[in-house]
Amino acid sequence: MTTYESRAGLGDLTAIVARVRDSVERVIEGKPEVVRLALTVLLAEGHLLIEDVPGVGKTMLSKALARSIDCTVRRIQFTPDLLPSDITGVSVFDQQRNEFEFKPGAVFAQIVVGDEINRASPKTQSALLESMEERQVTVDGNTYPLPGPFMVIATQNPVEMEGTYPLPEAQRDRFMARVAIGYPSPDAELRMLQAHGGVSPLDDLRPVAHAHEIVKLIEAVRTVHVAPPVLRYAVELVNATRDHPELRLGASPRATLHLVRAARAAAALDGRDFARPDDLQELASAVLSHRLLPSAQAYTNRRTAEETVADIVARTPVPQAHSPWDQAVR
Repeated sequence: MTTYESRAGLGDLTAIVARVRDSVERVIEGKPEVVRLALTVLLAEGHLLIEDVPGVGKTMLSKALARSIDCTVRRIQFTPDLLPSDITGVSVFDQQRNEFEFKPGAVFAQIVVGDEINRASPKTQSALLESMEERQVTVDGNTYPLPGPFMVIATQNPVEMEGTYPLPEAQRDRFMARVAIGYPSPDAELRMLQAHGGVSPLDDLRPVAHAHEIVKLIEAVRTVHVAPPVLRYAVELVNATRDHPELRLGASPRATLHLVRAARAAAALDGRDFARPDDLQELASAVLSHRLLPSAQAYTNRRTAEETVADIVARTPVPQAHSPWDQAVR
């Protein structure tokens, strides 16, 4: 794709994403940074983990994003008795045709909303691994591709841990970013009561973008230029998590890839066809924190993973301003 074509595609992206963002923000009051991150993950072909206390809008955010796009949507309520076949599908023997017929599971949708993912057993949780990484499902030796765009939005409650199964590191690593919505400001909460006190905010929500438009926008995001100094900066940020004394498990190479992809999408959302170091800095906490395991020293210092990532960003040298990332014409 030429530079002119990529810029035209990014121009379309700005208008379409603005419609989706406005639609979601009608439901999620006073959290523009959370909505922006969700759109960044969508356009970067990633998956989003929403982790927060009850009642702040975790499921509402995922449903609002899903309803704002004219695409197939499936919601999975994760419970202890949910089976892997409920997610991936199952082969059923058809006596009339004397052969097995595949019945697709809930994951066969373009946006999959997984509520309280940590309430299902580890075996059921792992049923999502292949679909999240390779966008396909293998059942009884047969592989079935998933439709595009494909995004998993999972929610979990970090304070009610009784009867739950924490996501293993391998599965957390599949999520491009984790976000905590947090409580709204008093003004935003008042606006929410005035607008939605008597009805559900989702009732009047209508699609403002089509799935094929999102696919084209994803292709446009892939063309965003990331200069070698910016790539090197991403590697240095992730490498710093592997040597930090407050971390006993650093971020994986997949995290580096996700960080760069998210930076491309963030640049595109700002109307740029090139990524900058500040895109990586903006996304570092959301993309890296949930993949890290703190060491005993972190517990001693009472530091969270987010604070450790902020420390890494502050200590890692930024590429010089004359590097090629800020050249509009290459």
